[in-house]
Amino acid sequence: MQIFKSLSKYERKLIKGLMRSFSNIMILWLINKKRMHGYEIMTALSNSNPYENKMPSSSKIYPVLHDLESNGLIKGSWEHQGKRKVKYYVMTDEGRNFILSFKKLSEHVKKDHANIWTEFQEYMGSV
Repeated sequence: MQIFKSLSKYERKLIKGLMRSFSNIMILWLINKKRMHGYEIMTALSNSNPYENKMPSSSKIYPVLHDLESNGLIKGSWEHQGKRKVKYYVMTDEGRNFILSFKKLSEHVKKDHANIWTEFQEYMGSV
């Protein structure tokens, strides 16, 4: 995106950090919608990122998937897809509970801090 390229190195770093901080929750949300394998997740995140034209690297996505799995939020299982083995991830009950808790927290923040969030969103929309 042209706007992203016109930003300073520090400004790009801030935006990338923001996107990165949401990626774990975005990955959980995607897997909550349907079972997915790593490449599907990378494609979905790539399509949703307006600041970069490239797909997130596997070196960024798979450690997140392994972390989410080791903490019991998702569960992976290997399946054959043609000649390849692909690991599909599904949400566990613990993962679903976390997503619901995060949703409630988001609603609480939106409700109780509506003035500052509304003002921020309106400002960002008018810039």
